[in-house]
Amino acid sequence: MAVAEQTIGATTPANYRRGVLLVFLAGIFWSTQGVAIRMMEEATAWQILFYRSIALSVFLFLVLAIRGRGNPFPIFKALGFSAVLGGGCLVFAFAGGMVAVKETTVANAFFVFASTPFFAALLGRLLLGETVRKATWLAIAFALAGIFIMVIGKLDSGKLTGNIAALVSALGFALFTVILRWKRLADTLPIVCYGGILATVVGAVAVHLDGSGFAVPQLDLGLCFAMGVGQVGMGLLVFTIGSRHVPAGELALLSMIEAVLGPLWVYLAVGETMSTETAIGGVMIFSAIAFNALSGMRKRPPPPVIP
Repeated sequence: MAVAEQTIGATTPANYRRGVLLVFLAGIFWSTQGVAIRMMEEATAWQILFYRSIALSVFLFLVLAIRGRGNPFPIFKALGFSAVLGGGCLVFAFAGGMVAVKETTVANAFFVFASTPFFAALLGRLLLGETVRKATWLAIAFALAGIFIMVIGKLDSGKLTGNIAALVSALGFALFTVILRWKRLADTLPIVCYGGILATVVGAVAVHLDGSGFAVPQLDLGLCFAMGVGQVGMGLLVFTIGSRHVPAGELALLSMIEAVLGPLWVYLAVGETMSTETAIGGVMIFSAIAFNALSGMRKRPPPPVIP
């Protein structure tokens, strides 16, 4: 879920330490999705998407209103259609992530989510002609092998849908990232707000079509709103602030905390464990991420770019 603007400039040691802390805190916020969903009583994936997206949209709109001194609309207008396109990609990311956590284990879902930077690198190469380091190609191949091991073990277990949904989510975030690079969009908050609004519409249509209705227990409703404001909204907000003072290579390492803590919270809360295939695939993905990040840190950080 590492999506925010990266503005590398003059950074003091104090700002760097503050940035690391904020990025780390963002990973903690994002890692709570799995345990929040497991704590719900009855809400379906589409009901969760609907109510979480309402909370996210309202929260970010209020943040943008404060930032725009009471008038956030010029911020939205300045971004144009590309922001709507980016928001549309986020719908796939949000919906895929919700279905994935509902239909497979949290460990499986979060490990596949962790492959998002690799898909972004691949799509950036194919669609934008961006250069991809040899080390990154190697890491991509190793990570995809890990994903294959995780998915192949679920072909007969009824959890293949969740793994495919996790891949859709990762690809959605990757496409979102490519659109930001394509249009050189630096402000992600209004784009994510667009995504929240579109996801609300998609969730409402899906809830209507599957006949589940909009009535959910109060506990589920409260958790959905907490996810929208805390898990996604606050996580994005603190990451946006912190990433301005942390090099991109280090951001990749710090964002790994999301995939590490996600399965841990669920194990501590409800005792959900991971299969052997998930453990092996997860180790391979983490190894690929660490190798790519560490090899990239040996190079000079790139100019301002959206990671």
